[in-house]
Amino acid sequence: MRKTIAALLLGTTVLTGPFLIANPPHAAAAAVLTQDMPVTFADLAAKVTPAVVNVSTTQEAKAERGPRAPNFPPGSPFEEFFKQFQDQFGQNPSDQNSLGQGEEQPEAQPRGKMGSLGSGFIVDPSGYVVTNNHVIDGAEEITVTLQDGTALKAKLVGRDAKTDIALLKVKSDKPLPSLDWGNSDVSRVGDWVMAVGNPFGLGGTVTKGIISARGRDIHSGPYDDYLQLDAAINRGNSGGPTFNLNGQVIGINTAIYSPNGGSVGIGFAIPSNLAKEVVAQLKDSGHVERGWLGVKIQEVSPDIADTVGLSQSKGALVAEVTPGSPAAKAGLHQGDVILSYDGKPVDTLRDLTRRVAETKAGDKADIKVLRHGKETTVTADIAPLPAEQKVASAEGGPADTSAVETVKGLKLAPLDGATRSRLGLDDGVTGVVVTSVSPKAGDVPVRAGDVIVKVGDQTVTSPSDVTKTLAQAEKDGRKAVLLLVNRRGSESFVPLKLGHA
Repeated sequence: MRKTIAALLLGTTVLTGPFLIANPPHAAAAAVLTQDMPVTFADLAAKVTPAVVNVSTTQEAKAERGPRAPNFPPGSPFEEFFKQFQDQFGQNPSDQNSLGQGEEQPEAQPRGKMGSLGSGFIVDPSGYVVTNNHVIDGAEEITVTLQDGTALKAKLVGRDAKTDIALLKVKSDKPLPSLDWGNSDVSRVGDWVMAVGNPFGLGGTVTKGIISARGRDIHSGPYDDYLQLDAAINRGNSGGPTFNLNGQVIGINTAIYSPNGGSVGIGFAIPSNLAKEVVAQLKDSGHVERGWLGVKIQEVSPDIADTVGLSQSKGALVAEVTPGSPAAKAGLHQGDVILSYDGKPVDTLRDLTRRVAETKAGDKADIKVLRHGKETTVTADIAPLPAEQKVASAEGGPADTSAVETVKGLKLAPLDGATRSRLGLDDGVTGVVVTSVSPKAGDVPVRAGDVIVKVGDQTVTSPSDVTKTLAQAEKDGRKAVLLLVNRRGSESFVPLKLGHA
């Protein structure tokens, strides 16, 4: 069975007795361990569970529609690519993958109401409730049920899909029990935690465990920085709180890693220091405002680090600079490697995305970059993150099958209007299309349908441009060259090793 990371609600674990260490090597160490380990979690559970709630929703259920494979004209250089694409998406509906993709279904029809269950917790006596965005996403009605069974209708105050956080509001004729935020930054790997939630709709359930790791990126969003827990987390726990031993919320239980949909002791919680800032903005304005630099970035792999002259694979490689953005105005270039932001080192992509997001619009930030082997610093005026926009694809005529060349096992063709349209690319995209990859090419970082925009620093517009530029790089004794590749509208750099056919 395929292993998946499922968005599920987390629960809490209870320690039922003292933890003893046989023959401790040092009495002092044993004393510290005994002091830090509670004999029971009962008092803590009694203190916090009244403020943990069940969240249920109802929404209209509709049949899903899968993607339709594109129709490439016979005789075009995409004929072989089309066959692979058709084989991939022309599957039986019963063989759909985990994303629900398969053959296109008939017109979606209403199928009545469907419900979902999750967890949440009260952060203000006036009735503000925190949960996960995926718990209430698409809901027509939201009901919050307190520990004593009281059911209250809730309205959505605001939500943030990028961090999977939502804020609800319920009305009550009396102040409600509430919880305080803790400081997740001081929580350490190995610290005891307790989680409370609504697994499988059973109602308030407590589990205990420890923090297994920090800073986990599970590729669920651009700001992933999860606490990993071994407390039991199951369906229905999403949106519930993780507590430290002081009864403060240090995380929002959000996801689990599971081969079967059940808990295997690997759960993930949004850190409180990230969550409380998001919740504060949702409470004030109903939405979250983030800083915006205006670059698309990618990881610096060991091969890329070697190509650009870095001794370590650290930093963020600028794959694209948005015209008119703060990055463009500051003078950032495609191909720059960002080494530090606002005086803080950038070791990973998440370092940069989080720090930019946390910067207030209007503030300035110094950005150190590596450009052509030399370090330089630019200053950017950070702007508010704009709403996402879709780029319309251009229509075109028949594909141009002329000037096709093969280099390094890559079959290349010019990018004309028809091919650009079939790939769903904006008419501003230029370059050379990879129509097929020979098995003899080995492990190359491109595939059929990719558009090579640049080879090194050289923009290419024809297959012969690619051939000449690669030949010159080999003549200069280079072991690899960076290709700027546009894949389905997104640009990134990939290293192509030289010296092989």
